[in-house]
Amino acid sequence: MRYVAVDSSALRIAPLDTLSAIYHRASGITHIVDSPVPELLAALAQPRTVDELLAHLSAEYDVPDADSAALAERLAELEGAGLVMRA
Repeated sequence: MRYVAVDSSALRIAPLDTLSAIYHRASGITHIVDSPVPELLAALAQPRTVDELLAHLSAEYDVPDADSAALAERLAELEGAGLVMRA
């Protein structure tokens, strides 16, 4: 199963010190998120499986406790929030 971030034109992302506000235009909802959500959305600009995403994140960032099950849970949460969808 592949995941992809919703079209970037549907989101407005604004850094707020250590957090980020993500305004989802389609729903009118603003999400206040912490890292790694903005990084996940950026990495999902192209469709990726959980394993592909984990490999990408591990190559880009220091991810010592990389766990595909935990990443799948985060993706399910982002999907429920309307920020990520299955490709």
